[in-house]
Amino acid sequence: MSTPFPSASVATATERSAPQSARAPARARPAAPRVPLMAQPRVQRVVYPVLVGLVLIALWQGVVTAMELPAYLVPSPLLMLKTLFTDWAALGASLWVTVKITVLAFVVATVAGVLISFVFVQSKRIETALFPYAVLLQVTPIVAVAPLIIIWVKDPTASMVICAALVALFPIISNTTLGLRSVEPDLQSYFMLNRATRLQTLLRLRIPSALPYFFGGLRISSGLALIGAVVAEFVAGTGGQGAALAYQILQAGFQLNIPRMFAALLLISLTGVALFVLMAWLTRVALGSWHASETSHD
Repeated sequence: MSTPFPSASVATATERSAPQSARAPARARPAAPRVPLMAQPRVQRVVYPVLVGLVLIALWQGVVTAMELPAYLVPSPLLMLKTLFTDWAALGASLWVTVKITVLAFVVATVAGVLISFVFVQSKRIETALFPYAVLLQVTPIVAVAPLIIIWVKDPTASMVICAALVALFPIISNTTLGLRSVEPDLQSYFMLNRATRLQTLLRLRIPSALPYFFGGLRISSGLALIGAVVAEFVAGTGGQGAALAYQILQAGFQLNIPRMFAALLLISLTGVALFVLMAWLTRVALGSWHASETSHD
């Protein structure tokens, strides 16, 4: 009498169940502790300055109301915001002119500063001979130079862009040159050992090493470009349709329209903050994946 063989379905089920029964049940990993919203660094960087600003605005409003200060001396924040919305047609057009001059000057200063830095790092003698003149541009008051530039350059917008670019130029030159010089000796010896050309060393070693310094210079120069643009606008004093925020401040001062003056100052301050935040975001995008200054969470 023959022994009956197990059917194919039973054998297959046995083969499938054997390895599964032999395996130990995998332990579920404990869920990571959830960080509270206010403990997150990104939220703190936004919430804390906003809270301080709200407290200062409340104190400002309280002091003006309690002391009954007239608007032609110190306007209240509510009156300043009301004036901003009421006169937005003129202030908004002037803001666009100021932003345009600032951005153009910042681009010119960045391109010129990077090119000058590349020239400086080619030879220590070139840097020693020319760097004092870069310092001379920084320490010379732009108010003293702006009238000459406005006379030499016939176009008012171009003259104001040149004035603002001169103010914003030095941090780009200084930081980029320092970054291009700040190369680890071991890495530089490694490139020399492998007979890398000067161009290869510049593109693959010096420029990556200089990026943190370069973006630090951008943060400083963006604000200086705005300051230079406003100073150049004060000196130029151009009115009409091409009037910038500095002209609005001058006109408001002559007319004792102090709330409008404060509204223009508020727009300039917000523009400077926006430029700094934009440069910080560009720094995080460019360096966030590899540089210690952006990857650390302290």
